Amino acid sequence: MKTINSIIKKLNSLYFFFITISIIVFAGCKFDKKTAETEQVEPKKDPIIEIVTELMDFKTLDTIPSGWNTFKYLNNSNETHLFLLDKYPEGKTIDDTFKDIIPPFQKGMDLINEGKADEGYAEFNKLPAWFFEVVFTGGSGLVSPKKSSLTTLKLEPGYYLMECYVKMENGKFHTTMGMAKPIIVTNENSGNLPPEATVDITISSTEGINYEGAIEKGEQVFAVHFKDQIAHEHFLGHDVNLVRLNDEADLEVLEKWMDWSDPKGLIMPAPEGFIFMGGVNDLPAGSTGYFTAVFEPGTYAFIAEVPKAMSKKMLKTFEVSD
Repeated sequence: MKTINSIIKKLNSLYFFFITISIIVFAGCKFDKKTAETEQVEPKKDPIIEIVTELMDFKTLDTIPSGWNTFKYLNNSNETHLFLLDKYPEGKTIDDTFKDIIPPFQKGMDLINEGKADEGYAEFNKLPAWFFEVVFTGGSGLVSPKKSSLTTLKLEPGYYLMECYVKMENGKFHTTMGMAKPIIVTNENSGNLPPEATVDITISSTEGINYEGAIEKGEQVFAVHFKDQIAHEHFLGHDVNLVRLNDEADLEVLEKWMDWSDPKGLIMPAPEGFIFMGGVNDLPAGSTGYFTAVFEPGTYAFIAEVPKAMSKKMLKTFEVSD
């Protein structure tokens, strides 16, 4: 009997022990859950929008917020590319691009390639009036195959077209081959801030490209200030492209190739001796765009994608020391 009573006492003790443990664990779980709910925060938005080119395409988001956005452009293709963001007037879309814009541009280019320059430029007069309402709002400068660029731009809400107008070997624009993607910029602001620049560049039609001081090796963030903007002889404005020069680089070849309206301009393959590292594409007067680049010791150049860049002071070489 004594033994039975002892067993019962032990069982009761174990029962109360497990009950006590259960209460502690349950209370702890409730506390942890409450704490987790209290400390839960809204996940941060990724400030970098990735754009990938594999062939003749732009793989990226269809919709992005307004305000400051940073674009990482990965050119995984075997050709040199760029991207430019065109803000379209109300009611116009990519369908209007292929109906009204691409045909006169491509036909004009075809005639220029055939040596019929006057007839070619006459085709450009067939561009519709709404084309001149398109606002070029920046993008990446030229990027060599298997390279990338980082560009930061401020965008207003609206309908945009992302395009690359580099030309294939036969003179056809990449735009016509599928490198044209609509992007919707919403009213929701990204909340991002522009990066802190280490180098300030100014560009204008009268003074060309200017900056102060030496550019050092390592990562540099460039603020590109557009003092003005005009339509040059090739119907586009000026921009800033960063290029690394190899030993075989010929600046006259580079200058000529940077003019798309030349039969051999912006045509594939890109000339030997140059590695294109991005930059900031056309922006309106008074605007600022940013791009980031990593420098190793060597020779580099800033060049605008305009006819006769040297005489316009829009081709400047510089050295990065070890």
